[in-house]
Amino acid sequence: MEFSDFFPVWNDLNFAQQQRFAETVRSREICKGSIVHRGGLDCTGLLIVQSGRLRAYILSDEGREITIYRLMEQDVCLFSASCVMRKIQFDIIIEAEKDTHVWIVPPDVYKALMEESAAVANYTNDLMSSRFSEVMWLMEQIMWKSFDKRLADFLLHESRLEGTSELAVTHERIANHLGSAREVVTRMLRYFQSEGLVKLSRGCVELTDIEKLSVLSKD
Repeated sequence: MEFSDFFPVWNDLNFAQQQRFAETVRSREICKGSIVHRGGLDCTGLLIVQSGRLRAYILSDEGREITIYRLMEQDVCLFSASCVMRKIQFDIIIEAEKDTHVWIVPPDVYKALMEESAAVANYTNDLMSSRFSEVMWLMEQIMWKSFDKRLADFLLHESRLEGTSELAVTHERIANHLGSAREVVTRMLRYFQSEGLVKLSRGCVELTDIEKLSVLSKD
């Protein structure tokens, strides 16, 4: 597929603007586990996922991670080009969760088009609002939802994402997603296992009672 198939407002651009995108956008393959964007140290540009999956997360001073959002096929990451927006800087790190293929729009090109195209400016504002809503939702979950419910919700989400009830994920990785300590995750998973909700093995969490996990995540 072409870049035009991935950029939602392509048809609202004039020919010269389309040409500018076509001449400057570049395609990049990213290996699983690689870092694409390193927060305030980088201004990578606008990222559009062709295939694979990216994870955006923040890192505390103590080295603890928490996932802000994931990017799937055709998703767009604006914060990787936050330098084009005055007074908006985000130290968000973006890594590839799977082998991923992305389009990258250079930040200076995107900034120029955003300034001259109402369609691109409106799209950028809508995208920013959507991402902020995701961040606010996450903050509400952390503040008001108990950890057992958050963990149950995470396991169910991962199961849907991967299309299997057997998740190849470590306790450390789960902790990184949820902004918790590995020891806390391990204790809660062992409790889930004692209740018959999951079965644990090295590097794997098998969901054995999805119905009860669903009830727990919604209580």
